[in-house]
Formats: sequence, structure tokens, C-alpha cells
Amino acid sequence: MKIKSSKTSLKKTQNNILSIQFSLDGFSFCVSDSNSKETLYFSEILFEKQLNDLEELLEEIINIFKDNATLHLEYQEVFVIHQNNLNTIVPESYFDEKLLRNYLNFNIKVLQTDFITFDTIQEINAKNVYIPYININNYLFQNFGGFEYKHHSTIFIEKLMKKNQPQEKTMFVNVSERNIDVVILQYEKLLFSNSFLFNTKEDFIYYILFVSEQLQLDNKVFKLYFVGEINTTSGLYQITYKYVKNVNFLESNNPIFKEINCEKHSNYLLLG
Repeated sequence: MKIKSSKTSLKKTQNNILSIQFSLDGFSFCVSDSNSKETLYFSEILFEKQLNDLEELLEEIINIFKDNATLHLEYQEVFVIHQNNLNTIVPESYFDEKLLRNYLNFNIKVLQTDFITFDTIQEINAKNVYIPYININNYLFQNFGGFEYKHHSTIFIEKLMKKNQPQEKTMFVNVSERNIDVVILQYEKLLFSNSFLFNTKEDFIYYILFVSEQLQLDNKVFKLYFVGEINTTSGLYQITYKYVKNVNFLESNNPIFKEINCEKHSNYLLLG
């Protein structure tokens, strides 16, 4: 288990917001001031290997809560991000709340017992239909009471749309341990959004090139911005630069990066 945390020690947090993000790869959270929105504290725990199921994830999170006093403080608001590939985006004009299971059945195997919900993404007039990790929600409810939660791709799209309006087709890639989220924007429009699991760097570049081909992007010209767990020394970056020539990082100006040993483009969903 790898742990990165800021050095700040928090004593009183009643006026602050706790934001939590988790997946089968890890658990991270930050505390921000509810008025200034300044990030006061950040911690990231990466598991040694990807967990097999939600029971293992719940066990890991219970242990994290036992070891971290910050998670037991009182907060004004708690916000939770579910990171998984169990989702699909549906335009408002085609959306019917009675058909949630039907939408997901096109992409993933849905069990009869699965709870399905959706986020509204106002920036693109669409719904993000997904399966949240309900056992983790139940545990968090025991600790905090009511809280708001969203799917991680909702947050990714919302943040990109608010700050990026490129004139040309531009690709944004959020990199996790074994997953990438690929979004393509042009002006104020979302042209593409999908997530892909990968095991090797060859898988990684295959999905990027496949998407660029589908959107008719010139690999020598179009801009690609990385966020997440990738840097210039990684094999993922190097194989990308072999085929895509305009590779950049979408860096954050969040002052919290002065306290933690992380790249400024990492942890975009919480700190970007």
C-alpha cells in the first residue's frame, strides 16, 4: 500500500467539505474550505494490487477509516466519487428514468440485484447512468449520515467543460492504474467519452489511436492532454509520444501540491 498525504494537521473541520474518491485500485480524499474552496488536506492510498471485488474494497476502506483520524472529524458536507466502468451516457432527448437497466445492458452485464442511478450533466444536456458501489455508500452513511455522490466520469466531464473550450478537436485522457477515461471536446461540445481497461502499454496506445481514428484526428497535429497517474518517464507516456506528437499535461494551480509528492496533473478529479 502506497500512501501520500499533505503535512497539515486538521483539528476543527465543521465548516469544511470532505471529498472522497475510491475504486478497486485505491482510496483518496481531500478537505476543502467551504467558503474559499481552498484545499486544506489531501491523502491518497494506492492498494498494492487491484482488488477482486467490492467486499475486499469495503474491508480496505474500513481499515483506512480505523487508521485515519481526519476521516472521523465533523464536516459541513461530504461528497463521494464512485470510480468504475459501470456507466453509460444518455442524451436528455432519449432518456427515460424507467429504462435505466436497459441503457446499461448494451455495455455491461447487469445483475438483477444491482442498484442503478444517474447523474445529470447539465453542460452536455445528458444523463450519466451507472451502478454505484452501494455497500461502500452504506458504510459511509453509517459514518457521516447523508451525503452527495456522483460517478467519476461525470466529474471529469464537468470539470473539463467548465475550463476548456478548444477550437479544434482536443483529447483529454485521465489515467488510472488499469483504466483510462478518454474525452474529446471541441468548442462547447462533447464529441466523445468512454473508458477503457488496459493491461499493457500496447493496450493503452491502441485505445488512444482507435479513438483518434474514429474521430478523424491527425496524430501529428491534434492536442492530447493527460491527467492522472502518468509522467514523462513512464512507458505509457513514451509509447504515446511515439505516435502522437502534441502531448501535454493539464496541470492544476492548486497550492496543495506544494505539500504533497505528486505531479500537478495527478488526482484531477479531487484537486484539478
